[in-house]
Amino acid sequence: MRIDLNPGAQSIPESNRSSAQNTASGSGLLASRSSVEDQAELSGAHTQIQALAAQASQLPEVREERVQALRQAVQSGHYRADPEKVAGSVLAHMMAGPAA
Repeated sequence: MRIDLNPGAQSIPESNRSSAQNTASGSGLLASRSSVEDQAELSGAHTQIQALAAQASQLPEVREERVQALRQAVQSGHYRADPEKVAGSVLAHMMAGPAA
């Protein structure tokens, strides 16, 4: 599909060309053939997204160092959770809606 922003002469499909040319020539207008091929240009966003996805796939899903540090703190009894922070995080999670 070709979109021509120039409101001048437009090409006519092959199926309607002969009847349209007769009508156009009778009214003094000439139908012209266009040799322009269909083209599509994509933005660079697709390649940027692919690069970011490749970087994200190289990151570990779980930060093992952090998990081990928290596990040791809990087991030794040194881990103290702030009740207000926990409640705020739970509320924020609930307000965000269902996970994607």
